[in-house]
Amino acid sequence: MEKLKKYVSVKDEDHFYHQGAVELLIFNFLLILTILTIWLFKNHRFRFLHETGGAMLYGLVMGLIIRYVTKSPDVESGTVYECEKLKSGPSTLLINITNQVYEYQYKREISHHNVNGHQGNTILQKMTFDPSIFFNILLPPIIFHAGYSLKKRHFFRNLGSILTYAFLGTAISCIVIGLIMYGFVKAMVHIGQLKQWEFHFTDCLFFGSLMSATDPVTVLAIFHELNVDTDLYTLLFGESVLNDAVAIVLTHSISIYSPKENPNAFDAAAFFQSVGNFLGIFAGSFAMGSSYAVVTALLTKFTKLCEFPMLETGLFFLLSWSAFLSAEAAGLTGIVAVLFCGVTQAHYTYNNLSADSKMRTKQLFEFMNFLAENVIFCYMGLALFTFQNHIFNPLFIFGALVAVFVARASNIYPLSFLLNLGRKQKIPRTFQHMMMFSGLRGAIAFALAIRDTDSQPKQMMFTTALLVVFFTVWVCGGGTTPMLTWLQIRVGVDPDEDLKARAASQSAPNLDKNTTKAESAWLFRIWYGFDHKYLKPLLTHAGPPLTSTLPEWCNPVARILTSPRAYGDQLKDGDTVYIINNDELTENYESSAHIAVPAQDSTASTQATGKEDIQEGDLGLGGCKLQLQHTAGQPQNSLA
Repeated sequence: MEKLKKYVSVKDEDHFYHQGAVELLIFNFLLILTILTIWLFKNHRFRFLHETGGAMLYGLVMGLIIRYVTKSPDVESGTVYECEKLKSGPSTLLINITNQVYEYQYKREISHHNVNGHQGNTILQKMTFDPSIFFNILLPPIIFHAGYSLKKRHFFRNLGSILTYAFLGTAISCIVIGLIMYGFVKAMVHIGQLKQWEFHFTDCLFFGSLMSATDPVTVLAIFHELNVDTDLYTLLFGESVLNDAVAIVLTHSISIYSPKENPNAFDAAAFFQSVGNFLGIFAGSFAMGSSYAVVTALLTKFTKLCEFPMLETGLFFLLSWSAFLSAEAAGLTGIVAVLFCGVTQAHYTYNNLSADSKMRTKQLFEFMNFLAENVIFCYMGLALFTFQNHIFNPLFIFGALVAVFVARASNIYPLSFLLNLGRKQKIPRTFQHMMMFSGLRGAIAFALAIRDTDSQPKQMMFTTALLVVFFTVWVCGGGTTPMLTWLQIRVGVDPDEDLKARAASQSAPNLDKNTTKAESAWLFRIWYGFDHKYLKPLLTHAGPPLTSTLPEWCNPVARILTSPRAYGDQLKDGDTVYIINNDELTENYESSAHIAVPAQDSTASTQATGKEDIQEGDLGLGGCKLQLQHTAGQPQNSLA
């Protein structure tokens, strides 16, 4: 008998591993189909269905096949046994069956109408991912790539508008969705579809926060392909990047909001505690991500890892991922940490990398972003049939669709009106309509919803969020090209040429320089001055030497921390004129005379200013022309 039990156990274990291989094979084939579809769409310039929509469609078909073709081998599946002695659901349950003790672990609460024969289907269970896989493996490369590939020149000239949409706009969207959904919940209670105690106002706000995470990946891909107006692309991309981080922290803060008495009543103490928690988590995550990037920059600057590009790339990757894991381990938000880690890595560390590592890191994270994004969208299609605890409520779903579009309108139009009061280059109505239309929901909303499906309200939220993602990606994403045509938004714009044209028009001879300085944003002047004088020389090989910017008594330390290449980048005080018009941050060097470089360091300086794209990491403030003045007998170089 013991041998028979052992044989059955080994057989079940082999069956488990075989099913794991089947699961991976299914995703492998889905990705192959998606890649071939992308090639077909690009080859025929088909823009009415984006690759993400295609991935979702393939996942939908595969989920349908898996659910209704595969069967549960367990004849006891779907049978509910009563345990009258248990007053609550234990996390671990030990059951004695014919003197053999089995251990069972708690997974989730199941609605009565979801108990069916599919409940014991192991292939369906394996195709339902653990939410930790999304947050720890699939989302970090997507978010890091967004920060690492950020076009800083265009991002920072619209930074004020982007921050307004991302922070204030997300809060407005969360509140509007929460209020509208609370009205629909009250209607559902009134007609008997819900019990009064099942859905509270805080649950509606929680749903509003997760549905406020926009993910216009479909629209942005079409924008990139068509070279849509740079400002529109930057506003939409910048908002979506920061909006994801804000929505994640906001969702966590609302989830811990717990009024002491009535869950539907406003509790000032709990509210301010949640606000403090939001600010603390966001600031802590920002500091965590930036710290890891600073450590990476120092290691790549003061070691000779550039001589071993493979080791350099490996260290860069592992430290960037450590930013995410450290933030999660410390109770912060890893997504925010890895986003700002990516931005800081691009600003500082990228300048220290060897040419091979620059190419490898860009291609590595671009590939990981592509793969992870398509896996998530494939899984969204699968989840509609493989997730076994869906709760479809037509009234709640309709309310969510209405709330999402009303909240988007309440976000974009009022904030654009307020921003235009202070912008010289206004945000046109056509841009506002396009941004309103482009408020798609995607990977972040889905991941936040699937992270907690323990209770019936959360299961209803997950089902609704999934259907909203389907609708926005297929309908709004597919209508992007016709909408661009109808709104007559210009396409075929070269971002670099557009930026040069703006800079040329703003640096015209009749421009009053004193007026320009007075109109400059003091925050950016302070930040750029501090960054250019202290941070860039400390963390990279660029910038003026610290010996010229720090007090004289710091010279011994400054000489150690300054790279020999930095002596070719010293500017005279007052040589930089900051021009910030129309939310644009540029710089104009009038007469940049540099100090002589020691003879032994001239080669290093030439290399640093010749091939290396220093301005790409310099807050995007490129476009200037530096002229180096050397001592007699030394060759003269220029950096355009």
